[in-house]
Amino acid sequence: MRIWIFIIGFAALANKGTAQVVDTVRLALADVVKMAKARSLAAKQAGTIKETKYWQWRVYRSNYQPQLALTGTLPAFTKTYNQVVQPDGTILFQPVHYDNSSLNLSFSQSIAATGGSIYGTTQLQRFDDFDRKNVLYNGVPYGIGYAQPLWQFNQLKWDRKIEPLKFDESKQAYIESMEQIGVTVTGYFFDLLLAQVNLQVAETNLANTVNIMRIADEKLELGKISKNEILQLQLELLKSQKAAGTAHRDMEIATFTLSSYIGLGGNEKISLELPPAMINMDVATDKVLSEAYENRSDAIAFVRRIAEARRDVAKARGESGLNATLSANLGYSNTSSTIDGLYRSPQNQQLLQVNFVIPILDWGRAKSRTKTAEANMQLTSYAVEQDKQVFVQQIITQVTLFNMMRDQVGLSARADSIATEKYQIAKDRYVLGNLSITDLSIAFQEKDQSKRDYIQSLRDFWGAYYELRYLSLFDFEKNEKIRD
Repeated sequence: MRIWIFIIGFAALANKGTAQVVDTVRLALADVVKMAKARSLAAKQAGTIKETKYWQWRVYRSNYQPQLALTGTLPAFTKTYNQVVQPDGTILFQPVHYDNSSLNLSFSQSIAATGGSIYGTTQLQRFDDFDRKNVLYNGVPYGIGYAQPLWQFNQLKWDRKIEPLKFDESKQAYIESMEQIGVTVTGYFFDLLLAQVNLQVAETNLANTVNIMRIADEKLELGKISKNEILQLQLELLKSQKAAGTAHRDMEIATFTLSSYIGLGGNEKISLELPPAMINMDVATDKVLSEAYENRSDAIAFVRRIAEARRDVAKARGESGLNATLSANLGYSNTSSTIDGLYRSPQNQQLLQVNFVIPILDWGRAKSRTKTAEANMQLTSYAVEQDKQVFVQQIITQVTLFNMMRDQVGLSARADSIATEKYQIAKDRYVLGNLSITDLSIAFQEKDQSKRDYIQSLRDFWGAYYELRYLSLFDFEKNEKIRD
């Protein structure tokens, strides 16, 4: 007896341990959008891109800050044979054994307005001749210099115009990416909502068909209906069973897709709430266009693309013709057998030079580069104008679509209500014997189609709403800009 009790108890515990309790999560559309923006892989990718652009911005900013660097060669040991030219022109290979180490501490500061740079340096060099037991120091205690390109392309000047545009563009692009997630997940939301509605409709229709079939069997026994009507009902029952199976499969697929996108676990059962059919907001085309030009990354990109084209022309022109660089250096240098000796009475050191390149014969290469850059600038100008037209047309179309979808939702809701009431009346009349099976089937199909049309109109309406947010980066419900 105790053994049987133990076996029964163990089986109960095993069943309890393997049983899975499926939690039902009720979600509204706003909840799904919020979860997608917080958890989805698309949101994480957008965040990573945003961080990358931020550090690129920091790299750009560092180009205008003072740079301090320590360079050197330590140690620089050599033991070998080197060729030495003798007074009579012959060569002898002499053994050398030395260490020639050096350190250089320097700072530099770029000047964006001119493209030049100012720099300072202090250098120390030690030469150890191991064969002769000799140590010699050489160095520059301090020196300062300036290098200025003449008639050349100024990269720093153009970066100051373009890089801030790129950074602002990246910030708005991140917000756009998050709003695009809202557009995408809205589609997944309504895929599942429609699948759930289809399953609910299919199960309800199956139950109603089974009930009508039972009543029809009773009528057949009483001779009140024909065998043909029974066959028609049997066909409707098979269709209902098939529709219920298909709807269940579609719901499972849609549930998995939505759960994966918003980062839910695989054990939750999702129940979606029907979104409202109205939003308290006014949308005017002029307002949407104004906000889009102020907020969208595309609007910033229009300015940035033109600036980049002009930069390329300036670069092509700067690399043509005379290129020269003025260098000036002032400081002190010295040599000694001790480190202290380097800083005693150092000698004045001066440098002034101009390096230049004048192309004499390049077979039109410089002119061709300049003309190509100018043609590309003109092409970019035309492309930007075309993109602006598309930009405006897209917004006008979306505003029109949103306003139209807002009206369609109300009409679809009314049609769904009428079709549902009509089906209920048709079903009651059939039970009473006042309606044919054909008319009942028609009412049945109209009810299902009206329900699907209503869900589709909701999908179009809310899809247009989130698309409008994406295109303008403006929250028309709260009447404020969408910010990070």
